[in-house]
Amino acid sequence: MQRNHPDILGERYADDAVCHCQTEAQAQSLRQELKQRVAACRLELHPQKTTIVDCQDDDRRGTYPNERFDLLGYTLRARRSKTRWGKYFVNFSPAASAEATRDFRRELRRWHLHTRSDNSLEDLSRRFNPVLRGWVNYYSRVYKSALYPTFQHVDRILVRWALRKDQRLRGHQRRAAHWLRRIARRQPDLFAPWRLWQAAAGR
Repeated sequence: MQRNHPDILGERYADDAVCHCQTEAQAQSLRQELKQRVAACRLELHPQKTTIVDCQDDDRRGTYPNERFDLLGYTLRARRSKTRWGKYFVNFSPAASAEATRDFRRELRRWHLHTRSDNSLEDLSRRFNPVLRGWVNYYSRVYKSALYPTFQHVDRILVRWALRKDQRLRGHQRRAAHWLRRIARRQPDLFAPWRLWQAAAGR
């Protein structure tokens, strides 16, 4: 790429790469050249993953067979965004992929948080918050709102834990949710999503 196409920007991580072409014709030509280049190394491009994607935004609103792609846990596609002045526009940007959020929810289920009534909330924080923090730090760099449904799922699990933990809350899901929300306001660092919630609320 540096020798033959220095004008085409790109990124690479391990065996994943993205090349930013200006036109479909340029992308088609580059894909053919790359296919020949890797074949010379006795390799081949993945037939399903090697695709040409139209990066749609306010300037490109036509239709194309591929209008999104996944990379490193993110899905890049056209999204509605807002400027600092409150004006809405459409740009091609990343957010946590559906596969990444599904994997995270599966991990949450493996923890069985709601059954750990022998642990205090602080115990749960010490054990599981480092993982939550790592996930939040990685996926909250862009388009944080895509994470909110997953964060709500974390809170629902903690409410179920509270219903089992405190006899005064049993059978009172709304009361347990209010109790948990008060703790989140007082101690937002207990669980990483809580700090992000407060930042989103402007607190």
